[in-house]
Amino acid sequence: MVPRITFHFIWLVLATCVHAGSLSLQNPRFTITSSTAAQLRTDTLSLAEKPEPLKLGPSDTLKFTFQITENGEGKGVQPHQTFLRFHDSVSGEEGIQPVRVTPGGKAKFELNMARPPPSLPPTADRPLEVSLILGSFVHEPTIFDLFDLYVPPSHAPAPHPDEAKFHVLPLIHHTFRPEQKLPPKFVSVVFAALVLSPWLVLLGLWSKIGVRVPHLFSPRIIPFTALLGAFEALLCWYWIDLKLGEVLLYGGILAVPTIFAGKTALAATGEWRTGKN
Repeated sequence: MVPRITFHFIWLVLATCVHAGSLSLQNPRFTITSSTAAQLRTDTLSLAEKPEPLKLGPSDTLKFTFQITENGEGKGVQPHQTFLRFHDSVSGEEGIQPVRVTPGGKAKFELNMARPPPSLPPTADRPLEVSLILGSFVHEPTIFDLFDLYVPPSHAPAPHPDEAKFHVLPLIHHTFRPEQKLPPKFVSVVFAALVLSPWLVLLGLWSKIGVRVPHLFSPRIIPFTALLGAFEALLCWYWIDLKLGEVLLYGGILAVPTIFAGKTALAATGEWRTGKN
């Protein structure tokens, strides 16, 4: 007996939900007024058939009122979401405008063409299909096709400031710097002679004054002389091929034996001058 009563109770609950699951529209009415508040057109909508298309001028106002009720009971309800949809069937553009509904199910919407809402889609000379969308967690969602609406054509939308970044840009043509021109060989020879001229002057002066270096090739002097020659060769190599970092590295390596060889050479020179050796 208990399972049978429970079964009937479940069917009763389901029947109640189905009964309360549909919504209807009561007293849908529109009014078109001019900027001077004169009524241009007013009528009650029939949900069975669309009226003649509505037309709005640049300063006209459309007022649309209705009440949402549960089908069969006439009790006003407040859906969770209520929208008016403006749709251009040719371009596919659409705009969704929320509508505020009171707890009793009554709602009013105004469309002032002097200050059109941003949700209104771009328009041309074609009518917009206006429909009402009702969404609820309790009731079944419903869509009502209301009327066709002519509004003044909208202006072309202003271009976005970043729009040009998404266009095809011209090809980038790289301009490379021409290769460096080498001076004539004669100029190179002249400047090379100028660089070497101090050595020629030094050798000439030595030949005049008769500079004597009797211990230049002695075992205690020759390492220092060879290391100084290595430094000269390193500088020439740097002028031709090496980089600064490499010169500093090789110069640091040569500096260590040069210091000790220099001390030995100075000590030997001091002994020769004092006659100790």
